[in-house]
Amino acid sequence: MTESFDRSKTLQAISERGSDPWDLLIIGGGATGVGVALDAATRGLDTVLLERGDFGIGTSSRSTKLVHGGVRYLRQGNITLVRDALRERALLRINAPHLVSDQPFLIPCESRLKQWYYGFGLKMYDLLASGDQFGRSRMLNQQTARELGQGIKAERLAAGVIYHDGQFDDSRLLIDMARLAAAKGAHLVNHCEVEQILHGASGQVEGAAALDRLQEQRLAINARVVVNAAGPFCDSVRQLDQPDVQPMVASSQGVHLVFDRSFYPADVAMMVPETDDGRVIFVVPWHDHVIVGTTDTAIKQPVIEPKAQSVEIDFLLETVSRYLEKTPTQDDILSVFAGIRPLVKGDPSARTASLSRDHVIRASDSGMLTITGGKWTTVRKMAEDCVDHVLKQAGQEKRACVTKTLSIPPPDQTLIEQIEADDPSLAEALHPDLDLTGSRVVWATRYEMAMCVQDVLARRHRALFLNARATQAVAPRVAEIMAVELGRDQQWQAQQVSEMESLTIRYLPGD
Repeated sequence: MTESFDRSKTLQAISERGSDPWDLLIIGGGATGVGVALDAATRGLDTVLLERGDFGIGTSSRSTKLVHGGVRYLRQGNITLVRDALRERALLRINAPHLVSDQPFLIPCESRLKQWYYGFGLKMYDLLASGDQFGRSRMLNQQTARELGQGIKAERLAAGVIYHDGQFDDSRLLIDMARLAAAKGAHLVNHCEVEQILHGASGQVEGAAALDRLQEQRLAINARVVVNAAGPFCDSVRQLDQPDVQPMVASSQGVHLVFDRSFYPADVAMMVPETDDGRVIFVVPWHDHVIVGTTDTAIKQPVIEPKAQSVEIDFLLETVSRYLEKTPTQDDILSVFAGIRPLVKGDPSARTASLSRDHVIRASDSGMLTITGGKWTTVRKMAEDCVDHVLKQAGQEKRACVTKTLSIPPPDQTLIEQIEADDPSLAEALHPDLDLTGSRVVWATRYEMAMCVQDVLARRHRALFLNARATQAVAPRVAEIMAVELGRDQQWQAQQVSEMESLTIRYLPGD
């Protein structure tokens, strides 16, 4: 699985293909695009995927790290969405057990009435999830709730309810999926931006023209079917196909704060079921840190690196301070990250919290397919539906989807051990507040198509999302290690460090 995920060799294969059309061209290397590539490759389709930044650079690396059915959607009465998500939650845990695990959640209850209200509602959640390997909900007395809910104010725990959902590492799963897709025959390239949609004499889509942003070289790719999986940016790609097209996505920003584990030492996550804006907030242990999120703020235009607004940070701090014994402040924030949800438009007057979280597949007049909406938990099903559409549009016979039982393997630990054996200094941690070693940097560069320092520190490792200041401090050493692997000079290293300094500012509170 290592040699097939090599950027130079992949670009060479694409170039050697010439004008011979691919079965499928995918635009966008987030969870949806990579999921489609994996499904298509396992069904025998000649597949190429282009991502303008790095794999998972946008929404797909900025989730709440939950694989879940969506408790709040159950309250909204969206039974079908919850049922389907719970089914996919179970499959994802089977597909990638090294990254997806069962996580218990505690709902603090200040009265028995509240406990019964949430407890009975979650029995429906259990019923919809019946037969899977996740735990089941139960009501807790005061003593047990306080024992489990370490760090939660005692007055909030007259009683409690425990339920179970999944937790994962989003961008790590995405990279493992991308490596597997490449091993199955897909050709995936990051840092390669589609600039033009190509049409034939009949006006039908026939491929795309793209720019390799690292080599400043252009390439043209012919394809029988083109899929737009650009997430929040899908309307921009649709405009390349049809300039006057009406937008189909309303963007919403969600913000998360990251703290030291001392602010919430409990092993169970916490769900705050009622907030001032009608959402729920999660306090989730993750990589020996604590994530608090999320918000739901409508924005006019999506951007690659969204910045948390001060009002969003204040909202999360104020809400969580009502529950935690140790009150966090802005100075305690180790990292703050924002992600953009691509919500499918419905009622133009609707709040973003009520817009569709379900996925949509839409064909343009020229035949380009756009898939958007959905969420991480349902990516496998989204991909299955999309490839079914691809086969139909290409006039090919239906081929069975195999991803329900597909194993997504973790990185080969023996190769990492070999890197450390060749240079024992690479086994050492690069920073006392991060578990990142030099060998992991080498692995990411050599085998996971990490092409710049940000690729390593934000997505191959989660340093930027855990501790922005520590990330800034370790960037020069990471650049040095990568420069050896990539054959880069001192100027490249200095540029990479400068870019990381600018980026880490966006992951810290303040203007």
